[in-house]
Amino acid sequence: MKKPGKDQVFSVNSAADFEDIAIAVFKYQAANNLVYKQFIKGLNLKADEITTIEQIPFLPVEFFKSHNITTGDKSAEVVFTSSGTTGMVTSCHNITDVNWYIQSFREAFALFYGDITTYTILALLPSYLEREGSSLIYMAQDLITQSANADSGFYLYNHDELYQQLTRQKQQGNPTILIGVTFALLDFIEKYRINFPELIVMETGGMKGRRKEMIREELHQMLCEGFGVNAIHSEYGMTELLSQAYSKGQGIFNCPPWMRIITRDTNDPLTLIETGKTGGINIIDLANINSCSFIATQDLGRVYAGGAFEVIGRFDNSDIRGCNLLVG
Repeated sequence: MKKPGKDQVFSVNSAADFEDIAIAVFKYQAANNLVYKQFIKGLNLKADEITTIEQIPFLPVEFFKSHNITTGDKSAEVVFTSSGTTGMVTSCHNITDVNWYIQSFREAFALFYGDITTYTILALLPSYLEREGSSLIYMAQDLITQSANADSGFYLYNHDELYQQLTRQKQQGNPTILIGVTFALLDFIEKYRINFPELIVMETGGMKGRRKEMIREELHQMLCEGFGVNAIHSEYGMTELLSQAYSKGQGIFNCPPWMRIITRDTNDPLTLIETGKTGGINIIDLANINSCSFIATQDLGRVYAGGAFEVIGRFDNSDIRGCNLLVG
């Protein structure tokens, strides 16, 4: 099966188009990804008999902790790793062509927010800056560079400087996006308050063991009050993917055209469930063509008509059933 190109993946414009390309990507990966190929075999499935998205098996995301999930035989240009507390086994995503990632997040940002050069991008991502291999830092660095704005930049724990910068952006009336890990945004508003209604605050999730977990409504209410905004935006992505979904409020996410969320039965990982019901989140990420585009995550959520979705929580158990299907 021939590998679909960027021109096909990033020009998806209909459900039928998505399904055609998804099947082509599946066939390509089933033949050229050794781990995925063995996983399919372990399920007693035959790749050449799979003709619809509903029949495609989703690889449990945990495999990225123990296997090199790559399609083809190219070596990695970049290696992204997940964050985790001391002693945790982290995921490793070997990226054999980083241009797929760059095109994916640039086009998705433009789709949801428009021209990057019109924004000041401020990134409050201390836990990510303090380690190597963060895909979020890679994306944020590129967006900061693409913004071509001298005021764009990263912030660690220098909250004084960030407050001064936000105040300056507000006074100058500049469109501004503050991308922040959740605990750092909360730390900031405990010390500073600003009434900046035009500011886009985008939380990327993650307490990273720094704070107690909070329900989304409580968290977003606190952030809205702290920054003086009406809604909190969110980014949904992960180390094992090359695409992100975005929410502009209320925790309702939308995907770019080359990404789709499907939910599965929590007790039977091979059974998909209908729209509107809570289940395990499966992700089709066509940009992930050089590793695996079909990932079963540990997240729980529900999908709505039209493809929007929300994340409800996570599985209690750390290993989703089905991981033992791969031997070796």
